[in-house]
Amino acid sequence: MKIKKFFAIFFVALFATSTISVAFADEGMWTFNNVPKAEIKKRYGFDVTDEWLKKVQLASVRFNNGGSGSFVSADGLVLTNHHIASDTLQKISTPEKDYNKEGFYAHKREQEAKAPDLELNQLISIEDVTDRVMSAVKPGMSAEDTTAARRAAMANIEKESTEKTGLRSDVITLYQGGQYNLYRYKKYTDVRLVFAPEFSIAFFGGDPDNFTYPRYDLDMALFRVYENNQPVKIENYFKWSRTGAKDGELVFVTGNPGSTARLDTVAHLEYLRDDGLPFTIKLLTREHEALGKYRSLGEEQARRAQEDYFGIENSLKAFRGELEGLQDKSLIAKKAKAEDGLRGTVAADARKQKDYGDAWDNIAKGRRGLKGYYKELSLLENGSAFSSDLFGIARRLVRLAAESAKPNAERLPEYTDARRASLELNLYSPAPIYPDFEKVSLTESLAFMRDELGAANPKVKKALGDKSPEARAAELVDGTKLSDVAYRKQLASGGVKAIEESTDAMIVLARSVDAEARSLRKRYETEVQSNERANYAKISRALFEIEGTKLYPDATFTLRLAYGAVKGYQENGKQVPAFTTFAGIYKHSAEHGNKDPYELPQLWLDKKSAINLSTPFNFVSTNDITGGNSGSPVINKNAELVGLIFDGNIQSLVGTFVFDETVNRAVSVDSRAMIEALRKIYGATEAADELMK
Repeated sequence: MKIKKFFAIFFVALFATSTISVAFADEGMWTFNNVPKAEIKKRYGFDVTDEWLKKVQLASVRFNNGGSGSFVSADGLVLTNHHIASDTLQKISTPEKDYNKEGFYAHKREQEAKAPDLELNQLISIEDVTDRVMSAVKPGMSAEDTTAARRAAMANIEKESTEKTGLRSDVITLYQGGQYNLYRYKKYTDVRLVFAPEFSIAFFGGDPDNFTYPRYDLDMALFRVYENNQPVKIENYFKWSRTGAKDGELVFVTGNPGSTARLDTVAHLEYLRDDGLPFTIKLLTREHEALGKYRSLGEEQARRAQEDYFGIENSLKAFRGELEGLQDKSLIAKKAKAEDGLRGTVAADARKQKDYGDAWDNIAKGRRGLKGYYKELSLLENGSAFSSDLFGIARRLVRLAAESAKPNAERLPEYTDARRASLELNLYSPAPIYPDFEKVSLTESLAFMRDELGAANPKVKKALGDKSPEARAAELVDGTKLSDVAYRKQLASGGVKAIEESTDAMIVLARSVDAEARSLRKRYETEVQSNERANYAKISRALFEIEGTKLYPDATFTLRLAYGAVKGYQENGKQVPAFTTFAGIYKHSAEHGNKDPYELPQLWLDKKSAINLSTPFNFVSTNDITGGNSGSPVINKNAELVGLIFDGNIQSLVGTFVFDETVNRAVSVDSRAMIEALRKIYGATEAADELMK
């Protein structure tokens, strides 16, 4: 599930980093230009060819709302999770028709529902641009100048590539500055919903069963991609496996994992344990409680809040699991032992010590400094004090005007020419905004800011004026016209002058806090981000010298390949089998009295006799995944789709920091379950036939 974009960006930027890891066993989220072919051959006897990799790469897609997917038909059909589609389901729903709750199926293509603001990215090529980016940084540059030089080089590369190829072009930082790759994507923005089941079956078991196994979730959805108002013709797609996966079989996951921190220094992990994660959990807990109260007001309020409420609930469970892992002394001890070993190897070589020896202490210094202002950074720059879609729109408009007036190379990365189209797709989304929901969310976030910084804090006074959080939220929401897309476009077209002269309440607020927010961002980029890019790059280069090519970068929400096997595991002395079946979901529901969150849709009760109850439903595998892999295809060595990633088990939560093949498991919907449900429960014969061609 997803959380609000402001917070998601905040957590990735502030608390995580993209470092480097040495792979063991089935560990690793591998970039497509560094797949460990020899190791896969050694462990599983399968030759990964360049031709196979190219097909898999082109059949995979990334969703701009935080998930993964894949082409599964020649006519542009895309498979992903229901919980990735839920954002679209909510935006196309009305008080009279709740597609999230009831499900959706278009029997005919003219019935397919256009997503208001989805962008799908298909990775076309990868180019190493490390030398060009690094050459922009000159010896003796200050941290601030280094950040500016690196940013300018990346912006220029992206702009040149976009103008030359017409493709979305992103320079990706790997190994936290040890390497830079240019990723070119084909963008698709006409994306239409084809099928999604009921929420209760997609998230069967709810929060109690989340991150557990055995599971029984039909967490799937189908979209179709269009170009020029016609279904796009796809050469590279995953054919549907008729036999599914087998216990012990080699399988691959291709998707876009969001963020991991496998080789963060001990000082960095201690910051996360003591400051970053506890603050995150406190923030989300407050918002979750506020949304829970709002949902209790009625069915319509529950519908409006569902996406955020369940996204936050999912995130809370994940972050609490990560915190529990970091509080385990054995994990920190293991990390400290590995760090001491690497530092000892570096220190034993005079040249390595000179080049790399100070990296760990420099990172620790930056993290110590961050403790003094991370709350204000989160609240102001990353928007956790202003939990409101309307404020998010206001901030983007304020910054779009200011950044557009600068040379492209000097802009904040999200406002460069290469990213303008994607920004505008989101900014001008026609998705509905509900004033009462905005007020509840904004009230709670303003109150959180007041409680964390103190009512007398000048920043709090500026945000609240002389009003209570509730009164101020009402004033802001009632005093803005930003829910009107035409009004947003009018302001944007007017540039800096229109923004400066605007009396719109949200624009005035965004304008008033912008200077302080930018100042905090600049401080973070200089003291932490630039510092860590330089010093994690040193650590990565040391590891390159010592370990060679057995390295993969931490997750960066870019396409990766993970390999593993379908395999159960031991838990509390008992063997957990790899597969569940349809029979299990009916038994599991009955054991809980068929009550929420174990209540089966009526259609499932009515169609029980038609189903082959021995059909596999969900399964687990040793593939290394994390958030962002939701919706990733699971494929066999023939590049046939055998499953769909939707979760990990509880033991996988600490996988942000360490991977343990004995218990870490990825959880998938079985391909056979999806076809069984489409045909025998939903009567979706058109979709099933297309998948099985």
